[in-house]
Amino acid sequence: MTKAKFYFFLFFIFSIQAFSQETETTPIIQTVISSGFGLGTVLAVVTSWERNKSVLLAFLHGIFSWLYVIYFVITRKKSERK
Repeated sequence: MTKAKFYFFLFFIFSIQAFSQETETTPIIQTVISSGFGLGTVLAVVTSWERNKSVLLAFLHGIFSWLYVIYFVITRKKSERK
């Protein structure tokens, strides 16, 4: 998967929330829609994908979100620094 396709996929996933409005909302649906993905999850998925090129690892690191981001900052290689 190229970078452009990957970023388009992420953009598509996040834009679904904007078009998932219902006329009748229950408290459960409202909570799920308002929670969405956080900044830590997005950072973890993108950094994991750039380092490992694995969808499974990106998914797992997205679950751990900020823990993986902190781990990535501590263990990053010289080639990953700018």
